[in-house]
Amino acid sequence: MSSSPIIAVIGLVGRSLFFNVPRFHAGGETVHATEFHEEWGGKGFNQAVAAARQGAKVSFLGKVGNEADSCAVSAFCEKEGIAPVVYYSDPSVLPTACAAILTDGSGETRVTVARGSELDEADVDFGFKEAIANADILLLNNEVPEEVDLRASEIAEANGVKIIFNPAPSRPVSEALKRRVFLWTPNEFEEAALGDVPGEVVTTLGAKGCRIRSTGDVIPAPPAEAVDSTGAGDTFNGVLAVRLAEGASLRDACVAANAAASQSVAVRYVLPSIPYRGCLSISE
Repeated sequence: MSSSPIIAVIGLVGRSLFFNVPRFHAGGETVHATEFHEEWGGKGFNQAVAAARQGAKVSFLGKVGNEADSCAVSAFCEKEGIAPVVYYSDPSVLPTACAAILTDGSGETRVTVARGSELDEADVDFGFKEAIANADILLLNNEVPEEVDLRASEIAEANGVKIIFNPAPSRPVSEALKRRVFLWTPNEFEEAALGDVPGEVVTTLGAKGCRIRSTGDVIPAPPAEAVDSTGAGDTFNGVLAVRLAEGASLRDACVAANAAASQSVAVRYVLPSIPYRGCLSISE
């Protein structure tokens, strides 16, 4: 292993539109936002940022709807120390993905996603095969087509690369993909849909922390005053991957990931909330 852990991440990237609202809609009600914010986002994208801010060497594969967005996402990644491979498609066919995130006064969120441009198997082989092969850990999720995850998992398996799979949003996962996963990171809803799978499972429990399936241990999260929970799971996954790649025990990696996720919910929006390693406070 290199002196710095190497993490490869594949995922959706697009515009994240944040609306702070006093309460969520009821029926056909119109609710006026008290604040609006826009940034780049997506599960894999956020996880890549979280891993990079922990000191890992990170590569990210994503796809947007036009060249200008590809350049903008790539520039942001490079500023964060992430090696980007960001393809773009014909904007007249599929635009860049977009998500609308509503956050109410208690910090709870509701998210609606327009998927937009999506990766395919050829994108993995053409521009990201080497990044996967050289990684310590490959981070995957369900925001890309399953054939993309399958192809990436084949490359990882052939090169002895461990796979952490965040099965979000929930959908059926093929047996071929299941058997290649080293660690699953669902939330409670996703865990119920996931069922029994090979590999270890760490279930995120929100403010309660996380649970390790094989032992039943619940690793508590530090207390936090939540103002925005968006991206906390992505922060958890990025930090968990880095600590495991560094050789930490699963429990210790969960402690660090819980600490990072707890710190993230105390800050509005996603990118400003993802902590840097030097600012991460960890206690047992």
